[in-house]
Amino acid sequence: MQLDLNLLTALDALLEEGSVAGAAARLHVTAPAMSRSLGRIRRTTGDQILVRTGRTMTPTPYAIAVREQAHELLQQVRDVLAPSRELDPATLERTFTLRWHDSLVALGGPALLAAVRAQAPGVRLRFVAESSTDTPELRRGEVDLEANANPLGAPDIRAEQVGETRLVAVVRQEHPLARLRTVTAQAYASADHVTVSRRGNLGNAVDDALTRLGLTRRVVAAAPTEAAALEFARGTDLVVSVPEITTRTAAAAGLGLTVLPLPLELPSAPVYLSWHQRHDTDHAHTWLRELARAALAV
Repeated sequence: MQLDLNLLTALDALLEEGSVAGAAARLHVTAPAMSRSLGRIRRTTGDQILVRTGRTMTPTPYAIAVREQAHELLQQVRDVLAPSRELDPATLERTFTLRWHDSLVALGGPALLAAVRAQAPGVRLRFVAESSTDTPELRRGEVDLEANANPLGAPDIRAEQVGETRLVAVVRQEHPLARLRTVTAQAYASADHVTVSRRGNLGNAVDDALTRLGLTRRVVAAAPTEAAALEFARGTDLVVSVPEITTRTAAAAGLGLTVLPLPLELPSAPVYLSWHQRHDTDHAHTWLRELARAALAV
């Protein structure tokens, strides 16, 4: 059966007004046009819907039974075809999946969660670990929002830079580098290092910068997360080079660590938020992105 949603609109108006003339005026159509719609509704349902009793029209028992259901269905159709342009976070019930770099989770995760809980107690956040390979979860709808230094280059993925951070060197407080008045590139390169790479890479942009100076360093290990790399540095004489924002959340002094300037000329690392274009007009997602921007700007 092919259904015309206009009939649902006409049925709702007829049952609300109780007359053809009233329904016609309500929908801004002519009375003959509404009479034709009533005829089609009668043929479709097999019921008279409205019957004349003297000078008025009375709804049939079937019409009375479906009046509320027809009105609710019409409202649901309107919600689907013309969604509200307003969002009330207090009534929002939704779970968002976020794939953020672990240092960004530590930096902005608590502030984001606090803001969400204050405004939308029905919203839950799922922070998932980054994969060792580039994955299409944003495109498949399995991840709602990413935050890292490498935006995807796909045309259907939106990316917005929300901040940047410089690299610093972190060592334990008793490390020989921590006793130097100034850490030179030569002194930095002469130490043993641990890198941070979810793919297990032993080299990165730091090595390129050292090469331009005619220097090399010895990398003895790669850790999948910055938290793990900081533990290596805390318990050994290894140096780990991480974004400065990591040290804000790592409570470096409390862990017995010292933060040193990196004696290399390296550009600041950007921080990007990325999402699929399907969420451009999603009011709940827009609300979450605004809170994420504020949380990552701390």
